[in-house]
Amino acid sequence: MLTRFDPGLTPTAGAAVTARAIVIGAGLGGLASAMRLGARGYRVTVLDRLDSPGGRGSAIWEEGHRFDLGPTIVTVPQLFRDLWAACGRDFDTDVDLRALDPFYEIRWSDGSRFAVCQDSAAMRAEVARLSPTDLAGYDKFLKDSEERYWFGFEGLGRRSMHRFVDLLKVLPKFARLRADRSIHAHVARRVKDPRLRMALSFHPLFIGGDPFNVTSMYALVSHLEKEFGVHYAIGGVAAIADAMVKVIEDQGGQVIQGAEVDEILLEDGRKADRARGVRLTTGEVLTAPVVVSNADAGHTYDRLLRNHRKRRWTPAALRRARWSMGLFVWYFGTAGTRGMWPEVGHHTILNGPRYKGLLRDIFVRGHLADDMSLYVHRPSVTDPGVAPEGGDTFYALSPVPHLGHADTVDWTARAESYRQSVQAVLEDQLLPGLGDRLTASRIFTPDTFRDRYLSPHGAGFSIEPRILQSAWFRPHNVSEEAEGLYLVGAGTHPGAGLPGVISSAEVLDSLVPDPETVARS
Repeated sequence: MLTRFDPGLTPTAGAAVTARAIVIGAGLGGLASAMRLGARGYRVTVLDRLDSPGGRGSAIWEEGHRFDLGPTIVTVPQLFRDLWAACGRDFDTDVDLRALDPFYEIRWSDGSRFAVCQDSAAMRAEVARLSPTDLAGYDKFLKDSEERYWFGFEGLGRRSMHRFVDLLKVLPKFARLRADRSIHAHVARRVKDPRLRMALSFHPLFIGGDPFNVTSMYALVSHLEKEFGVHYAIGGVAAIADAMVKVIEDQGGQVIQGAEVDEILLEDGRKADRARGVRLTTGEVLTAPVVVSNADAGHTYDRLLRNHRKRRWTPAALRRARWSMGLFVWYFGTAGTRGMWPEVGHHTILNGPRYKGLLRDIFVRGHLADDMSLYVHRPSVTDPGVAPEGGDTFYALSPVPHLGHADTVDWTARAESYRQSVQAVLEDQLLPGLGDRLTASRIFTPDTFRDRYLSPHGAGFSIEPRILQSAWFRPHNVSEEAEGLYLVGAGTHPGAGLPGVISSAEVLDSLVPDPETVARS
């Protein structure tokens, strides 16, 4: 239900509010942006079409099960601590974050397993157990990963890349690190065992990228995990979103659910068009000189700016873009299973019989294959409150083609049969007897992502993070289309994933002028 826009909200004591800002979308990138702007004295209104905050990180309840809809892990928690500190708050007071050990387990169809954890000696032992001749190559890969972390994450990911000169400055380093080489090709130069090649190269799938085509810079994820660990927030990522809303409200801002933005409004300026606010689908107009879109970048340019001629992200440019894969997610609950399946931890990755071939079907051919690989989330082993007493809550995620391929999957007809295939894989490889214990069940398909999140082509992670769709080549955090218009979230720089969207708000903070300057302009 829409809470009316209140222009008279009282800011935090001592804050000199001189300008308003509107944030479109209460995903974590939008909420983080609102927190940072509010800390600087902006009076911020966040508008979101869903009934609860968090965007893809929100949750739904069904028959006593809490289903975390999107991201399930927190890496680089220092980004959240820095965000809270910028607002004069303590993240660890507001959010109960638990370190996981192991991070996750990878299983292959031949019965072999690989447990990923933070301890270096334990990881080397896992590599030696799986493929002892690859241990030296693994050590080299870790060095590669750390170097790419410092350059790609700390050096590029936490600052704006909207000026072409910034790209020119880093091209020599990109060339030296062979950023043109795919992450899988890079890993293949270090280790020979196909299972290890998969285990060290699959991470871009968590942000929508094909490991056989995205840049080798994503080797940085292995160092990121090793350095900072993998964590889970009690209450799920939705609990983080709720805590963010509380900070925004304490700053004097507001988060309005059930409010869908239909158009970003611009006005003619002396040098360029300027943002002046938004129009909701109800026809209501809210004005502000700063507009931040946490909506998908494709939706922002194609729909929200549909009545304005674009310089760069034209409809033709968006048609040429490569989009991340779609996602089929089966959320399900079980009864009487607490204590069953004791070898199934919080995060499990089940590999199908193919790696490269399956990814080619998903990303290139747009073909829904009969085989599949699954990511399985079982939060009840860490957070018992996610399920009724004695039960468990799960989700099983299968990467599938997005809706933009020529031979689009008819999910209305295929969803239930595909769910049954997912269940069959789970019963065979991970959760025997699952069918007898099922209670709650919910399915999300690419159709759901298109309709619920307004994601172009139902893509799970916006524009795919290939090298020519990253950094300067990605939609910029400061829009070329109008002064006062900014983008955050998965579709802009630095990209998808919790570290990416939280970093996009940090980049935004460096770009938006002080509220006093905006008020005088």
